[in-house]
Amino acid sequence: MPSTVSKLFVKVGDTVKKGDNLISLEAMKMEHLIKSGRDGKIKAVHVKEAKFVEADSILVEFEE
Repeated sequence: MPSTVSKLFVKVGDTVKKGDNLISLEAMKMEHLIKSGRDGKIKAVHVKEAKFVEADSILVEFEE
């Protein structure tokens, strides 16, 4: 669903655990938290706060 990025919880180089919050999105006046599906290190963040994102956009990349 198209959304607006309301909050970024991570930046490049951060280490995260499974279940950690990565990004908060707002769509249709509702907040949706995007959580990490695995442990890892953030390789890239492709969004910025207050920016609109389309459905199926890549938001964050993990290092392999």
